[in-house]
Amino acid sequence: MMHYPVMEHFYTIQGEGVHAGRAAYFVRLAGCDVGCVWCDVKESWPTEGFPTHTATEICDWVYQTPAEIVVITGGEPAMYDCTEIVDALHQKGYKVHVETSAAYPLRGGYDWVCISPKKFKQPVIEEMQRANELKVIVFNDSDFKWAEQWAETCNDTCALLLQSEWEKRDVMMPKMIQFVKDNPRWRICIQTHKIINVP
Repeated sequence: MMHYPVMEHFYTIQGEGVHAGRAAYFVRLAGCDVGCVWCDVKESWPTEGFPTHTATEICDWVYQTPAEIVVITGGEPAMYDCTEIVDALHQKGYKVHVETSAAYPLRGGYDWVCISPKKFKQPVIEEMQRANELKVIVFNDSDFKWAEQWAETCNDTCALLLQSEWEKRDVMMPKMIQFVKDNPRWRICIQTHKIINVP
């Protein structure tokens, strides 16, 4: 039985991506070696100093809520084999999503895979075909080309999203709007949880 380091867990509203606006239970696993300079959860990077929990304990938190979706996030959840968590939740009828940079191979039969590729530690290329959602963070102008590069590695049904780095949104949003108008397969992703003030 595996023990997973959990930085935090909470029931909230999904704030971004294809499933934005839906209720979801979030489990944030501790540990990340990708090191994005603009990461807004840098406190999740270390693996030490956080309590560890079994899949059974994690599932018990979820069972106490009316959640139908569970999101495994981080940190970088691909550092862990989450099969035990995913299987246990599937047995109870939950849909399990993962938010990852795919810097490591994904382990677990996730129902929805959101991959956000990072320049600091690029995704395992074989994992890109699993992406239901490609979410590219736009920090500067070169990120549009970066987005197109990774879109080519995804399957034809993958949703393609551009999301401005929060502090650069006023500068990058007009450019993102023009990019999506020129490339209509892409969508703009807004971090609505920061607007409506939920975790």
